[in-house]
Amino acid sequence: MQADIEQILLKPDAISSRVDELADEIMADFPPVEPNADSLMIVPVLTGSLIFVADLVRRMPHMVRIEVVTVTSYPGTATESRGAKIVGELPADLTDRHVLIVDDIFDTGRTIEHLKEQLSTLNPASIKTCVLLRKPDRVVVEDKPDYVGFDIPDEFVVGYGLDFDGHYRNLPFIGTLHPDAISSGRGDSE
Repeated sequence: MQADIEQILLKPDAISSRVDELADEIMADFPPVEPNADSLMIVPVLTGSLIFVADLVRRMPHMVRIEVVTVTSYPGTATESRGAKIVGELPADLTDRHVLIVDDIFDTGRTIEHLKEQLSTLNPASIKTCVLLRKPDRVVVEDKPDYVGFDIPDEFVVGYGLDFDGHYRNLPFIGTLHPDAISSGRGDSE
């Protein structure tokens, strides 16, 4: 699997440090209303944000709720988005709650834009967005994420939750794949 990596863009220490900072920024914007009160509903976009959101919420010092949503846009061996499609149900009750959508990558921005439109129909008090990665050269929507971990070049990346054909999510870093790993469509190598 490591042999398929062409370049490491973000090392584990850099990711960990930035996740600490993001948690601090978010908590500054969402202080607890009262002791033991929910101050924030976190809506991670599965499956790519799984590792990121797990690390992020462990750094948040007060109570939060988590309601996941699954969105597909890169099926199988695709390296270009095929458009966002919500799979399954949206969170049941967002009325008057502050919502934070957490996603792994802000590519064109259409996935988060679509999800925000859907969640806004559930009457939340507010909706903000947090992404681990953003590709500034690919963004096509007006609305930008409220919290961004890192800006990266327009390259297909894997690791720290991001995958290619369901593989590489467990890598502790974020890197690019060798072109031959992508063109062969293999999900891993021995």
